[in-house]
Amino acid sequence: MKLVRFGEYERERPGIVDRDGEIRDVSSLVPDYCGTYLSSASLDRLRAADVTGLPRVRDARLGAPVAQVRHFIAVGLNYADHAAEAGASIPTEPILFNKAPSCIVGPDDDIVIPRGSSKTDWEVELAVVIGAPASYVSIKDAPNVIAGFTVCNDVSERSFQLDRGGQWMKGKGCMSFGPLGPWLVTADEIQDTGNLSLWLDLNGERKQQGSTRHMIFGIAHLISYISSFMRLEAGDVVTTGTPPGVGMGCKPPRYLRAGDQLQLGIDGLGVQTHNVVGAT
Repeated sequence: MKLVRFGEYERERPGIVDRDGEIRDVSSLVPDYCGTYLSSASLDRLRAADVTGLPRVRDARLGAPVAQVRHFIAVGLNYADHAAEAGASIPTEPILFNKAPSCIVGPDDDIVIPRGSSKTDWEVELAVVIGAPASYVSIKDAPNVIAGFTVCNDVSERSFQLDRGGQWMKGKGCMSFGPLGPWLVTADEIQDTGNLSLWLDLNGERKQQGSTRHMIFGIAHLISYISSFMRLEAGDVVTTGTPPGVGMGCKPPRYLRAGDQLQLGIDGLGVQTHNVVGAT
């Protein structure tokens, strides 16, 4: 299934993409895509429902396809070729940091350059949405706690992240720095998360082109590893790293400016489009 949320920011309603590619309002079947409503049992009930008679949704803004995210966890330097462009060593264990859940926006919302920014950057990533509580889950069992997958743009302010001391999260959680969507694609529709193409264009020019086969740590490994340090909850989001081609790695570096446009996507998971605007 392809699950969406539509409507005004922070007032979104749940929808589903039907067989004809149209969005149907399923708020009569499920209150939202969060918590226990992302469990396998809940998704199975939705999968079995006849949605053909439900209201069609047209010309509506799409929000992030998951609601009430408690933990937004990111993985750094998880592609060997991206680590090389960053001049970093290959990690021996996953590098983890937090993105603020308040930075989550929809797949076509504006990206806002924060006040004082000089190095706002882009990162196309595969994100995992957790569907069941997970603590000390094994690599073998990790797929059982995944509700689905979505596109993430791990927008990053490199000066805040790298030049200001302390934790990376300072450059990762500004408003609009966590676009998700357009869809939450349930796990049964993605046959091989280890062979998905990711891409990103800046003003129509291809900047990032990669594949999840170049991940250092795969999806199941990451979920198992993270769950050994914290309890993952249904609705949590784990974004799994970016391939090469970020602005920091350009020669010379190229960072986002007001007026830029980004498009990015992943095989089977849809496309995001963002206008970049100045700080308010």
